[in-house]
Amino acid sequence: MVYLRFLTPRKLSAATRPLVWFSFSTMLRFALASPIVFFFGICVLGPSAALGVDDFDLPPIQYTESTPHNAVQSLLAKLASGELKLDYHQEFGYLPAVLEQLHVSRESQVLVFSKTSLQFRRIEPQRPRALYFNDDIYVGYCRAGEVMEISVADPRLGAVFYTVDQRRREKPRLARQTDTCLACHSSVLTGGVPGHLVRSVYPDAEGELIFSKGTIAVDHTTPLAKRWGGWYVTGTHGVQTHLGNVIYKDDDDPEPNHERPPLNGHNVLKLDDRFATEHYLTPHSDIVALMVLEHQVLVHNRLTFANFDARSARHYQLVINRAMEEPLDAPLESVTHRMEAAAEKLVDALLFVDEARLTAPLVGSTDYTKQFEAQGPRDSEGRSLRDFDLTTRMFKHPCSYLIYSDSFRQLPKRMRLEVWRRLGAVLSGADQSPKFAHLTAADRQAIGEILRETHPDVPSEWPLIKAP
Repeated sequence: MVYLRFLTPRKLSAATRPLVWFSFSTMLRFALASPIVFFFGICVLGPSAALGVDDFDLPPIQYTESTPHNAVQSLLAKLASGELKLDYHQEFGYLPAVLEQLHVSRESQVLVFSKTSLQFRRIEPQRPRALYFNDDIYVGYCRAGEVMEISVADPRLGAVFYTVDQRRREKPRLARQTDTCLACHSSVLTGGVPGHLVRSVYPDAEGELIFSKGTIAVDHTTPLAKRWGGWYVTGTHGVQTHLGNVIYKDDDDPEPNHERPPLNGHNVLKLDDRFATEHYLTPHSDIVALMVLEHQVLVHNRLTFANFDARSARHYQLVINRAMEEPLDAPLESVTHRMEAAAEKLVDALLFVDEARLTAPLVGSTDYTKQFEAQGPRDSEGRSLRDFDLTTRMFKHPCSYLIYSDSFRQLPKRMRLEVWRRLGAVLSGADQSPKFAHLTAADRQAIGEILRETHPDVPSEWPLIKAP
């Protein structure tokens, strides 16, 4: 492990680094083909990827040197040129103006009171951190914070991070951040790529984590009973339990019963008895917004992994074929397997494989649900992948709306076509693998019809979707 890291610093020539790195990467894929994940510093090596933070700066990714292309980068350019000025709010600083410019709804607000982010000293149960998000952008706000934090799912680079200086200035300072953010946002918890993560923890009265109780990485596969520790949650969920809205004590049972957390955190509609809600843009932390956040974080990370793996595999193929004096496009079996494996992981996330089932209806406390559904697109029958179910599962038609995102549409062509191929096999009924058993024949037909009518990139050869 140490030897590998010694061989791949920037001291190697530009021509040598890729060959050394990808040769070792290939060997490691066989050597590390086990469920064990090895750590060295913040370098994460696993059975399907072997990239450390520094390695993102190697070709073909070149994370730090590459110029991002996303809405936040465009906002940065407009501020730098003086083309745009942001209004300053006496209490919230540049938050309202930034949300407006980035088309992020206030209704998406969710609140976390555990000390689990950059400005942890400003976070506690009486002063939670607010998060706002849309399909691509996440904005983090702390009361009286020095900076506002922004991250965006960049189509080529994965999660890209920015800060906005919250001091009033003639020209607001918005700057990209790299190494500091990647220390937490590039690990096994993000799939080994620059990404996002949502955790459920056990916070004490100060918001500090009680590590003896553990932490839980959360996505749409996590049972509700294990979600939202350290978060405020507003809305109703019937008899279902969760860990939100509760402060824990260090002397509690070290093996907490997820099925029976304290009841004062359940079906909460108001938070003003817990902290001063008037100091936030809304008094809510909507349960439906939390569900959506956890789903799209998983899909964004899988999209980034598919993007990086496709580009890295292609680069590896070119390097090896050039070294072996073979045609540059000569196919390599290992490259094909890498593409197929990454595409499969993405398809699993898009189609909600292993989604935690709901046992009672969920109802949010804001207009977030209506705002989200209104964005469409819709087919001629009025159906959309953004239609909620919220009774037995999250969405009525379980295929992620992020299939319309720039991150999906800008996947390398070979990867994108492989994903469409796998989706076609599942939705047509040709693939009846047990992991897709949650998709009924009607589900598969509806999803296929919606995509054919609303998605501009459905391949012409994609099979017609017909119920078996």
